[in-house]
Amino acid sequence: MLIIPAIDLMEGRCVRLKQGVQATRKIYADDPAAVAAQWEEEGATWIHVVDLDGAFGRTGANGRAITAILRRTGCAVELGGGIRTLEDIEAWLELGVARVILGTAAVLRPELAGEAVHRFGAGRIVAGVDARGERVAIRGWEEESAWQLADFVAAMEAAGVRRIIYTDIARDGEGSGPNLARLEAIARSTGMGIIASGGISRPEHLAALAGLALANIEGAILGTALYEKELILADLIRVYQGE
Repeated sequence: MLIIPAIDLMEGRCVRLKQGVQATRKIYADDPAAVAAQWEEEGATWIHVVDLDGAFGRTGANGRAITAILRRTGCAVELGGGIRTLEDIEAWLELGVARVILGTAAVLRPELAGEAVHRFGAGRIVAGVDARGERVAIRGWEEESAWQLADFVAAMEAAGVRRIIYTDIARDGEGSGPNLARLEAIARSTGMGIIASGGISRPEHLAALAGLALANIEGAILGTALYEKELILADLIRVYQGE
């Protein structure tokens, strides 16, 4: 199971939010590229980067920081937040992003996900499934869409997507553990790979996730718990990636 550290960006700085609420912002670093280098030193092979300004509709605030991350680290980078068009996807892939995460754009236009898979390949496109309860959220989680969670997952699979990131918004940044019941339900309903996000803060949370023993649960994204040093990335990578 991949252990993937997260770097969330606002105004070029590394921050964390609780449940996506902007007012809860806590700044952890002014140099996100240095944070990426630290994660790489501890053994990370992937880094999850989110342009929060982009997700909230503010474009251009984090381009320099993302480019610096790509130049500083040899880790594969998956990027989400404010990516709305095929042109956006192509630009980031050409800059060196390994795979792009489509959230709001895929919810509003599911056909975009299929077009992106066809043009760039299934390995380079991920659907972000961000849900509050059973309802999928959009635009930085500030709005709820008409999509039910299970229906959106099925729509992404039908579009040719082969990997999703599932975030339980109510648990994000709260440290209360992943939503194991929903993760298991999603995993059993689809052949897509699943990366779990939201609420993981203790070793037993990861042990429980791995304990589901479902092959398509591929990894877990960790954020606040790493920054607060509640979890040590290098230790987790040794346990779950055998490195």
